[in-house]
Amino acid sequence: GDSQPQADWLAEKIANLRVFEDDAGKMNLSILDVKGSALVVSQFTLFADAQKGRRPSFINAAPPEEAEPLIRYFAQKLESFGLPVKSGVFRAEMLVEIHNDGPVTIWLEK
Repeated sequence: GDSQPQADWLAEKIANLRVFEDDAGKMNLSILDVKGSALVVSQFTLFADAQKGRRPSFINAAPPEEAEPLIRYFAQKLESFGLPVKSGVFRAEMLVEIHNDGPVTIWLEK
């Protein structure tokens, strides 16, 4: 399962990963460099396993009593880098609107 050391690694990676374009159009700036902010929303459905049957299984997702403190810890770690953070409501159904800037999706996992 997920752990605080993983959250530490992920927060540092997100804060410093150079994925924003500089003046030359090169991915060379971090979210801190561009004075961006983060939206932290727990999404347990990412752990869906649909290899068997016709209904996804969420057995690999952390139980709420473990997941909620960890997601709060992760948001606080991002803030510790000076990154403004907004958080979703844990276990709530939410409508989240995003605008992706370019065809870039990066999966970060440790």
